[in-house]
Formats: sequence, structure tokens, C-alpha cells
Amino acid sequence: MKLYRVLQSQGFGSRKGCIARVRAGAVAVNGVVCDNPEAEVDRAGLELTLDGANWRYREKAYVLMHKPAGHECSHHPSHHPSVFALLPPPLVQRGVQCVGRLDQDTTGLLLFSDDGQFIHRMISPKKGVAKVYRAVCAEAVTDAMLGALRGGVQLNDEPAPIVALACEKLDACTLRLTLAEGKYHQVKRMIAAAGNRVESLHREAIGTYALPADLPPGDWRWLDTDDLERLEQPWPSVKS
Repeated sequence: MKLYRVLQSQGFGSRKGCIARVRAGAVAVNGVVCDNPEAEVDRAGLELTLDGANWRYREKAYVLMHKPAGHECSHHPSHHPSVFALLPPPLVQRGVQCVGRLDQDTTGLLLFSDDGQFIHRMISPKKGVAKVYRAVCAEAVTDAMLGALRGGVQLNDEPAPIVALACEKLDACTLRLTLAEGKYHQVKRMIAAAGNRVESLHREAIGTYALPADLPPGDWRWLDTDDLERLEQPWPSVKS
């Protein structure tokens, strides 16, 4: 593939802009500056250097973020900053999207990708990809509340009760809830239907992949093949 097209595919600007950057000597290919935008480059193991930063070529982008509170999962936020403002411009330019959404006040594991098939697999209830949340409730978590969540609670506009894949009490007012769906405000609505109210909400894991403990709020990182396999590991009780 021609160098300027590689740069375009990775989110480094328009055709004209990428050609200009190469001609200006601002791009290195595997550590060697190249000023020919028409140069054919091998994408296998390709390492680009632009603006002093190294970027490995990736055909598709798979990224995780530790979402902080006070950010909206939208390119056009209404009342709070966008999570996309926390990503480097090339990722936004290449068109990554949130893989499902978290409310502005919800924290934790948030995925981004430009792979439409991956996004569909991750958010489709039929695929049985579990989403694990830790919810701090306004009132004490009771056995009756846990039983309701495990047995199914009726939400407005839903034809049938919604059942948690798993639900466990962590302390007096905190529970861990595992779901296969990602409906609008689902955790908050389910807990409200069970007679309580969410004070704070944090997504801990997707599939068998847990949010890394060393990733601070607002930071992001690339996902590798092993990470993707763990993300797509279905919950044992749900068959795709």
C-alpha cells in the first residue's frame, strides 16, 4: 500500500494532508524517514513515527479506556465533555466508536473500535457477552432485592422481565451485577425496580476481561489478541 494511503487509514488526516506530511519529511517508516508519499510499504510489522510518537499499523482499532465520571459517550455531547476528547486525534479521525455506552456518571471499562462486526458481537444479547458492574446503592442490599434481580424484574417498555446472569452482595450497600444486555440505563432501572437506587456505578469487566488495575481513569490502551479473546468469552449459562 502507498505510504500516504497507510497514513490515511490510520487516521492521520486527509489524502492531501498525509501527502504533505510525508513530503515535509515528518514521517518515518520503521525508523527511517521517507519523503515519498507514493512509496509502497509492507504493512506487516509496520511501525510509523509521526510528531515524535510511534504508531504500529493496525488494520482495525481495538481500544479500552478507564472511563471517568462526567464524560458522555457521544461525539456531540450535551452537557459534559466527550470521552472521545480523551483519545488521541488519529483514533477519532479513523472513526472509532464506543462499543455500547456508559452514562456520564458511570465509570469503568469502555471499549472503542472501528470494526463493525466486533461491535455487533460485543453488544448483541444473543452472543451472551457478559458485562459486570459494581453498584453502590442508596439503601442496604437485601436478600429480597437479590432474589428479584436473579429472578427477573419488569422494566417499563420491556415485554418480559429482565434477568441478571449473576448477582452477589459485596457489602451492606454494594452489589455486583452481571448482565448480557446493555439497554438504556439498565442497571439503574433494574435496581430501582428491585426497590433500591444506584448511588454510583462502575463497570468492572466484559466477558472474562477485567479492567486493568494499573489503568488510571481517563487513560486508554490498545487491546491485543489475547484481550479480545477474553472479551468475547461468553457467560457459561448463555449460548450464542
